[in-house]
Amino acid sequence: MGYDTIGYGRNLETNGISEDEAETLLANDVFKVMEQLADRGLLQDHTKPRQDVLVNMAFQLGVSGLLKFKNMIAALDDKDYKRASVEMLDSQWAKQTPNRANELAKQMRHGDYCGE
Repeated sequence: MGYDTIGYGRNLETNGISEDEAETLLANDVFKVMEQLADRGLLQDHTKPRQDVLVNMAFQLGVSGLLKFKNMIAALDDKDYKRASVEMLDSQWAKQTPNRANELAKQMRHGDYCGE
């Protein structure tokens, strides 16, 4: 009938989803991304803030999109976080989402949640 639906035919125009339901969907999606990154060994040996950068990027770009950041991944393999942050910013992604990219690159470089 042309209505936006989710799941088993839930009409989003007339029924929508609650904030709790949206949080559950987000948590499930983030968990899947984390599993995929962990399976590829991309999360091990990095601080939680740096892991969160990778999860954030993979959530936005897809895991396949994150894997295109070959120079950044090579820098992470070397534990060269300054270079990893530079490689993050040397991308189309950074040009398209400069605020997010700058914040995440800073977090990658410093290994903490900047500003906390």
